[in-house]
Amino acid sequence: MAFFTGKGDKGTTKLFDSPPGQRASKTSPIFECLGMLDELNTLTGWCKTEAQNHPIESLLDVDIVKVLREVQDHLFTVQAEVAGAEKSVPQSSVEALGELITRIEKSLPEVKSFLVPGGTELSARLDITRAVSRRAERRLVALHESGDRIVSESSRAYANRLSSLFYALTRLANRAAGVDEQPPNYK
Repeated sequence: MAFFTGKGDKGTTKLFDSPPGQRASKTSPIFECLGMLDELNTLTGWCKTEAQNHPIESLLDVDIVKVLREVQDHLFTVQAEVAGAEKSVPQSSVEALGELITRIEKSLPEVKSFLVPGGTELSARLDITRAVSRRAERRLVALHESGDRIVSESSRAYANRLSSLFYALTRLANRAAGVDEQPPNYK
């Protein structure tokens, strides 16, 4: 596959479901959503590379690298759905993600306030990814609500769970590294 074809030089491109000969403007909300999902997938990969060198599995029998790779595969599925492919995240994946988040949450002390991001390289990366996942979810929901693209309920639910997963993994990474969580001082 070529890195570029030049076909998009005039600001248009094709979607999976574009009628023959029709192209869509790159300013479409569909492409804004696709860009956010791409950014989220890239950041997830950035977290995955750091997770390979982190003791996070010592607290809970969770292969974080595998979890993050599965998230990336599901993000590709959501991107394909947004681009017009007949794909969506299976409801079973939404449920499995929810169960993992609950398992991680039960292994950690209860949260009683907001927490200051940071602590370790991995937790800082996960916090950035958490924030971007919320923005990507907002774009996905806005696209769905606009009627420009119908996004399945299961894909929207999966997107909703992702920020919770990244938050849980942030806390788990800090705990595995022995970093104390700090509430904000509100000065």
